[in-house]
Parts: sequence; structure tokens; C-alpha cells
Amino acid sequence: MGELEFILGDQTFTATLLEDEAPESIAAMREFLPLDSEIQHVRWSGFAGWVNIDEVDLPDLPRENHTVYPSRGDVLLYPGYKNDQEILIPCGPTCFKSPAGELAGNHVAILDATREELASLEVSLLEDGSQPITIRER
Repeated sequence: MGELEFILGDQTFTATLLEDEAPESIAAMREFLPLDSEIQHVRWSGFAGWVNIDEVDLPDLPRENHTVYPSRGDVLLYPGYKNDQEILIPCGPTCFKSPAGELAGNHVAILDATREELASLEVSLLEDGSQPITIRER
């Protein structure tokens, strides 16, 4: 199984790719990785961070392994059906939504991080604002 690596300052997290559940979404991600960007706290969805990827030219992707209610540590790829393209990283209770309403993102990976590490990330995004992030395949 493939893995992603998320580098946020001095922290590095890995995530197991769900290649059987979201093959087209993962293939599309492999085309634009590595990605150097910023992660910021979500505005509408609860306890999560998001990375805007509007600059990425994604193909038309089907809904695969999609969810509105991701679990802590689930990594979603949202191809922009009704809103900005993004990568969502839930740190706690999350209902994925925007001013356009609820959104269903493609669940592409599971982050290997503890509840405490994710809670710390969420607090850091709230208190310190957006932070640099690098996402690459391992």
C-alpha cells in the first residue's frame, strides 16, 4: 500500500492511501504531488484543516468512497463539484460543508496520528493561523 507524507513545520505524519476504495482520486493526486501549500482551519466544517488546491488542474473525478461526515484523521480530496477544490484533514468532529451546503469529499487516505496530535494541530491552526504544509508520496 502506498503512503502519503504530510510535513507541517517540525511535525511529519504519514497516511495510508486507500487505493482500492478511491483509485481515480489517488491517481489524480499522484499527478500533482508533491504539493507545497498552506493549511488553514476550516470555516464551516467543524474541527479540521483544509488545503486549497484550486491551482491544480484535476480531471473530472467520480464520487468514490465519498463522505460528508469524515472521521478524525480521514483525508478527503474534494474535486470542487460545488466549491473550491481542496484537501480536508479532520482533527475532530467534522461535517464537511461550505456556504453552498454539505459537501461529500472522496476519502483517499487515513492519517496515522493520535487524537492528541490532531487536537494539537487544530488548536494551532485556530490560534496561529495558516501554516506551511508539504504533501508528498512516500
